[in-house]
Amino acid sequence: MRGVRDDVLEAVSALRRGGLVGLPTETVYGLGADASNELAVRRIFAVKGRPSRHPLIVHVACADDARRLAAAWPDEAGVLARAFWPGPLTLVVTRASAVSDAVTGGQDTVGLRVPDHPLALELLSTFGGGVAAPSANRFGRVSPTTAQHVRDELGADVDVVLDGGPCRVGVESTIVDLSRGAPRVLRPGGVPREALEAALGAPVPVVTTATDVRAPGLLASHYAPRAGLSLVSAEALAGEAGRRLRDGATVAALVPAASPTPAGVVRFEVAGDDAAYARALYATLREVDARGLDVVLAVPPPATGVGLAVVDRLRRASAPRAPPDDEGHGAR
Repeated sequence: MRGVRDDVLEAVSALRRGGLVGLPTETVYGLGADASNELAVRRIFAVKGRPSRHPLIVHVACADDARRLAAAWPDEAGVLARAFWPGPLTLVVTRASAVSDAVTGGQDTVGLRVPDHPLALELLSTFGGGVAAPSANRFGRVSPTTAQHVRDELGADVDVVLDGGPCRVGVESTIVDLSRGAPRVLRPGGVPREALEAALGAPVPVVTTATDVRAPGLLASHYAPRAGLSLVSAEALAGEAGRRLRDGATVAALVPAASPTPAGVVRFEVAGDDAAYARALYATLREVDARGLDVVLAVPPPATGVGLAVVDRLRRASAPRAPPDDEGHGAR
């Protein structure tokens, strides 16, 4: 096709024959399959080791494509789509009958998103359909924010990896549930709650307990590096690092620029605001693992704006680790 990149055409061909594609977005890289091909979707679960009832987000090229996959499109969906699409926002709505149980985990809802990345949009427009895509990593592990992360972790299990450069947001999309009445945030992400409330002119609560709608990224333990991760305050960092060092551990610290680190600790500094912390988070956790360090102590940002998403990811990464069951539940 005239004007379409060769690598995008290769990726579209892979999708049409039931293959898997490493897909760059502004949030993290996704592991994409044709959402209408149940066998291809089930291959995502096999490659990731993901529970079969854990739903996937369907990525589409525009809001009109999203509406075709929804049985109902509330007024709030239109407001949020106009305000934040393309962008790091997933809307959960009642699904159309054509949407596969393999995508939704058997639920009556589907998560839909228009990503804000030129390569992703070119792929979706050229493909002409929905692409189901969780993060392109083994289930429960640190999400990838570069094409090399995808290649390193999934290797030959992915047919094509599109290289769109480093992800500029760095944490997953905000998930807003519109299927049960008033909007509510199921997962904090790249669109801050404050921005949602400004667009809707009403409060949007963040769900903190189990709900009747399952969504990606809600396990108690998730986004976890191999190294043990603990959240600490800036004031407690030196004491906790000293204790871990005396125990013989190799210790890293993920800290804002103003926070000092004691001798013997490998320092990973986040310069800037909560958005900078989000961009650096997953790449830093992967670097900690690449260096074979035992422990990473993270001083979290304030839990406002995108910082709320960073704190959410750090808390889940630091939680006790247990394999999920097939319902998508982890350690309680």
